[in-house]
Amino acid sequence: MSDQMSSLSASSAQLNDDKRVVKIENVSLHYKKVQALNNISLAIPAYQMVGLIGPDGVGKSSLLSLIAGAHIIQNGTVYVLDGNINDKKHRNSVCTRIAYMPQGLGKNLYPTLSVEENLQFFARLFGHDAAERRRRIDELTKSTGLYPFLSRPAGRLSGGMKQKVSLCSALIHDPDLLILDEPTTGVDPLSRSQFWDLIANIRKQRPQMSVIVATAYMDEAQNFDWLVAMYNGKILETGTPQSLLTKTNKNTLDDAFIQLMPESARAGYMPVEIPPLAITSQTPIAIEAKGLTKQFGDFIAVDHVNFSIQEGEIFGFLGSNGCGKSTTMKMLTGLLPLSEGEAWLFGKAVDASNINIRRHLGYMSQAFSLYSELTVEQNLVLHARLFGMNEKQIPTRVETLLTRFGLVEHRQSLPDSLPLGVKQRLSLSVAVVHDPQILILDEPTSGVDPIARDDFWRLIIELSRKDKVTVFITTHFMNEAARCDRISLMHAGKVLASDTPDNIIAQKQAKTLEDAFIQYLIEAGADKASPKTEREPAPPIATLQQTIKPHNSVFSLSRMVGCLWRETLELSRDPLRAVLALLGSAILMLVMGYGITMDVEDLNFAVLDRDQSSLSHNYTLNLTGSPRYFIEQPPITDYNDMDIRMRSGEISLAIEIPPNFERDIKRGNNVSIAIWIDGSMPMRADTIKGYIQGMHLQWLSEKVKESIGTTSTSLANIETRYRYNPDVKSLPSMVPAVIPILLLMIPSMLAALSVVREKEMGSIINLYVTPVTRTEFLLGKQVPYIMLSMTSFLLLLFMAVTIFAVPIKGSFITLCIAALAYCIISTGIGLFASTITKSQVAVIFLTCVGTMLPAIQFSGLINPVSSLEGAGRYIGDIYPTTHMLIISRGVFNKALEFMDLHASMLSLFITIPIVLGVSILLLKKQEG
Repeated sequence: MSDQMSSLSASSAQLNDDKRVVKIENVSLHYKKVQALNNISLAIPAYQMVGLIGPDGVGKSSLLSLIAGAHIIQNGTVYVLDGNINDKKHRNSVCTRIAYMPQGLGKNLYPTLSVEENLQFFARLFGHDAAERRRRIDELTKSTGLYPFLSRPAGRLSGGMKQKVSLCSALIHDPDLLILDEPTTGVDPLSRSQFWDLIANIRKQRPQMSVIVATAYMDEAQNFDWLVAMYNGKILETGTPQSLLTKTNKNTLDDAFIQLMPESARAGYMPVEIPPLAITSQTPIAIEAKGLTKQFGDFIAVDHVNFSIQEGEIFGFLGSNGCGKSTTMKMLTGLLPLSEGEAWLFGKAVDASNINIRRHLGYMSQAFSLYSELTVEQNLVLHARLFGMNEKQIPTRVETLLTRFGLVEHRQSLPDSLPLGVKQRLSLSVAVVHDPQILILDEPTSGVDPIARDDFWRLIIELSRKDKVTVFITTHFMNEAARCDRISLMHAGKVLASDTPDNIIAQKQAKTLEDAFIQYLIEAGADKASPKTEREPAPPIATLQQTIKPHNSVFSLSRMVGCLWRETLELSRDPLRAVLALLGSAILMLVMGYGITMDVEDLNFAVLDRDQSSLSHNYTLNLTGSPRYFIEQPPITDYNDMDIRMRSGEISLAIEIPPNFERDIKRGNNVSIAIWIDGSMPMRADTIKGYIQGMHLQWLSEKVKESIGTTSTSLANIETRYRYNPDVKSLPSMVPAVIPILLLMIPSMLAALSVVREKEMGSIINLYVTPVTRTEFLLGKQVPYIMLSMTSFLLLLFMAVTIFAVPIKGSFITLCIAALAYCIISTGIGLFASTITKSQVAVIFLTCVGTMLPAIQFSGLINPVSSLEGAGRYIGDIYPTTHMLIISRGVFNKALEFMDLHASMLSLFITIPIVLGVSILLLKKQEG
């Protein structure tokens, strides 16, 4: 790889010695209070492999995102490909000439889509027709060894293969500038080597392509043409690798970078020295595993692993992401049960159900996992208590750790305010607060600078040699692995070798530990998936430029269809979302259709009859004779009995008939009957009151007729008739109203999640750095959910007619047209919610509250909009659910046609461009 890059460097210099692909002037960038870039200026040469080197958090990724146009420039100017990247017109014109591969394994890929489908999607975004897509995909996948895996989902690929697919997606349009953000982090040495060989071959074919890479691996950077060393948002030095070594008078880039760091950062720095490990025949075995196996369904994550680690030993576990390292550690700590095999810690069998085993273990995860709202000292105290330490011993132990790990000056600081290296020391101190015998470290120095990494290793060595703590560590850095007493090389769930680093190198007669690891991987068949094939010769530069088609920056039906196609595929492979939309709507239809009712039936009542006459019994029978409405319970004995039974809910109505009721009625005296109603539900209580008054008047009328032989008359009688719902039942009113509610809530939620999920996964970067416009992206997202919503609408109609027996009396076509417009609006509301939120939890809350509250309170579901006042009336008049309710109830109950409902239909049609327009305007095409 080094020879290939050297020849490329020479040819690149011949192309144009003065050409600059990127020029940066006085650029600064802040994330709230954190300064990522501090007034940097830089000119990056064209046609070369340029590396940004430095630990995590120094500004490498931020700088690359600015160059790619993915992030808004806050201060300064960035010129890319002869234009200001902050200028929207220039950014749109050059986005087809830039390819950006973000940090993270396959971060820009879609895990449920196959390799073929991912590449088809990216090719569509760049306007390639079917034949051109086929040619480019075949060419790229054959050259990367991915051709046999075209049908495999991206989520099931190894880390190295994911990075190759990401690279193919970046190269699908022959860019002039390729930007790679830590492309080999987390992959095994063989995949890393193959990746850079592939880049070298591509550069051979396309010498006019410039490549900018951010990396934390100094051995990779050694082979680049030109380097930019960064620290704390500033540029330390630029130049070729050899010039940096010469300037610092060092032999390695790690040492050179340390020399370039500010004096304050490297004050007192000394190289790490590792005392020999004293192992005798009496040294106990700390960790032992025999036939250790873990199986998830048909997938074997760990396959019959054997190893033995002695007390005080620093044991390294090496392998790519997904090879089984973390699963092995979880089994050893009792977090996962074993499928097969046995494991012992200091002679005691590991049992996942035995939580006491964890008291002897200290665990430090790769990601920072302490409490950010607690200070350094409070975190230590909390974890000491969690491990059950004696309360009297905690202050002394905490003070010892603060001093030992250099945290005294940070004791009152919150973790988020600490530098990354100090955070790692805090995590380590918390992991050993309970004085464990075994310490498990999962990539503890990932992303820290070389000095902080060496400081961390001094602490590990001290724990091992002085305290006899057995250290089990995973790492991707070969120079760290060389510091371990012994290491195991792991691949695809199996241990390939387990020995001292020197012995492993000697066994393969290799120059470095990485070379030896690669040989072991090849022998294990790891390279069978990546046959080395050459790409077809690239056309001359002039010809290539002619084949690049100018893209439409306003609207492209092809790109929108590409987004629609991808979203449809993802939706079809996530049955949970389809079930939520269809089955969820059906269940809610049943619950709300029957649950939201104004009917008062089967009313339990009891009578406190203080007269006990035939007439008082007759009055009671008058109520009992209406079994649909009233169900009589045993008589009430007194007020206390009434109160107890009404409190318990046994009765909702109590009637008290006074003494001498029959006598006073016959004498024509005024008689008052007391009615006690459960008023905890006011609307229901008011309805009960109306029922009782009606029954009372009917009984009096009958008694007058019996007494004088005729009913009372008046000059005018009111005869009441109910249209559209003669029986005045709730179902004919509520079922047509529930349908719009469900078509609002669930479709808007699904549409919102479709966008926010991409923000959380990181694939939203494809919107930022490809030609796809905001309109194309949102419409492509929306259409599948409109189709799903219409399917749900038809299911709800079927349930309304069959299960609830509510017939459609009016125009079915009118109802369908209104439902289509309404589904466009509801999904549009979801898209709007997604533009102003970043997490799925937040968007679900916002969507539910933002749709259901106005729909239930202000849209006429229960109370007519005309009865509302002030802001409520204004919301009710403009909210789309109001008009959909009018249409739905009008078609179901009043047999209305299109012309009868044209005003509400027009309101829906007007709302569509408003909702979509606002969503498109609020969606950001750049981060920040």
